[in-house]
Amino acid sequence: MQPSLGVKQPGEQVRRLGRALGADPTALYRYFRDTDDLLLAIADALIGRTLRDWFPTGEWRADLWDLGLRMHARALAHPQAAVLSSYRVTGRVHEIEAVETILGVLRGAGFPDAEAVRNYHAFVDQALAFAALDAANASLPRTARAAEAAVWRATYARLSADTHPNIAATARHLVADMRHSSYPAALDLLLSAVAARLAGIRAP
Repeated sequence: MQPSLGVKQPGEQVRRLGRALGADPTALYRYFRDTDDLLLAIADALIGRTLRDWFPTGEWRADLWDLGLRMHARALAHPQAAVLSSYRVTGRVHEIEAVETILGVLRGAGFPDAEAVRNYHAFVDQALAFAALDAANASLPRTARAAEAAVWRATYARLSADTHPNIAATARHLVADMRHSSYPAALDLLLSAVAARLAGIRAP
């Protein structure tokens, strides 16, 4: 029997999605052009959920700190979606709102337009890169994550100071720190650099 005209035949991804939802896979095409259209919709929905829970205070550094952490947390709450969508540009309503909002925070802080865009780009790309990295790690099976964490204690912490003096000197810190995401530290470093640039702009 031939498929009806205008009805796309589902690929494997769509068939798996249909099974997970308990729905006919072809129903997807009633709402989305293809799987890429669906992916962009998911990416934009994640942005929308982040913005929905974020309320600016008017203090630019605190606002970007809070927004960055919320973006990261939202990605970890939906790791598989974050891995697939963190590198995409949707051009949709929530993404447009996010671009407008973050640029408004930076311009309101006193950055000239070119600097505002430069800092926006760095802020967003850093957040999305860590979202993809940490979400990919969170998507690993629990046993694989535990095995990776154990490497720092089982391998690095046992290296000799004679052959690896720097690792040996910092081993206890590596064991404690490498289990966690470095995004908060990286975000703090980025915002400190942005603040220093702003101080330079404001200096006579």
